[in-house]
Amino acid sequence: MAAVGFVGLGNMGSVLAANLVATGHAVVAYDIAGPDRAPDGAAFAGSVAEVARKADVVVFSLPDGAISAQVAKEVAAAPGRQAAHVADTSTIGIRAAQENALLLATDGIAYVDAPVSGGVAGARARTLAVMYAAPDDACAAVEPVLAGLSDRRYRVGARAGLGQAMKLANNFLSATALAATSEAVAFGLTAGLDIDTMLDVLNASSGKNTATSDKFPNQVRTGHYAAGFTNSLMAKDVRLYLSAVQELAGAAEVGGVVESLWTQFAEAEPNADFTRMFPFIRGS
Repeated sequence: MAAVGFVGLGNMGSVLAANLVATGHAVVAYDIAGPDRAPDGAAFAGSVAEVARKADVVVFSLPDGAISAQVAKEVAAAPGRQAAHVADTSTIGIRAAQENALLLATDGIAYVDAPVSGGVAGARARTLAVMYAAPDDACAAVEPVLAGLSDRRYRVGARAGLGQAMKLANNFLSATALAATSEAVAFGLTAGLDIDTMLDVLNASSGKNTATSDKFPNQVRTGHYAAGFTNSLMAKDVRLYLSAVQELAGAAEVGGVVESLWTQFAEAEPNADFTRMFPFIRGS
């Protein structure tokens, strides 16, 4: 196989890069923080330009749109560039994805908008949802790489921005469920219910959601609070969602409340694990 480039080795990126190695891809990776998070079996590059020289497909796993745009520019400008495709797994918003696609197309590079959802545990288990959007030829070219990332892949459209729209809708629902479940469980405990009883009943009833079935049993109830995704990133995602809704003149009554709550949490406890929403709400 041709080498696959990977830029961004944070909590999610390091696992995704390891998945590519484990599925037989030759991986050349880069992170501004250095080589410590590069998975075993991957070559570490000294720059984004070196990644672009050595790989046909470059995967991004980056924290925001500004950084994604900067890395896209570095890929496009790399001397001796081999890269012809970028698969961006970052959550950056609809407009940023569209701008990246236009920027890269100017230099003959196809952009695949491919955000992911499922957390670090889902990445390790290969159950992560990859929501990707691009023209047919670009999707066909990067499909082996996306298959290396996860066993669950969903093409949601033929143009950049649609992957982001799907991811933002998903994360808004996830953020809402975790906040609402935190408030409901805090209420139940104050009323005298037991948390295990509450979770058993909720998970057998109409209130069941990913917070009651996963985050509370595995992170909150155990006291681990180590899901691997920060409140600051969730607040950023909800802001991106609300901004996109407002641009499209959509309904934002619930969105505004959820965005305000996550922003308050992120400002009070920057970069805390997002499952700590429960003690934040319980203590407020």
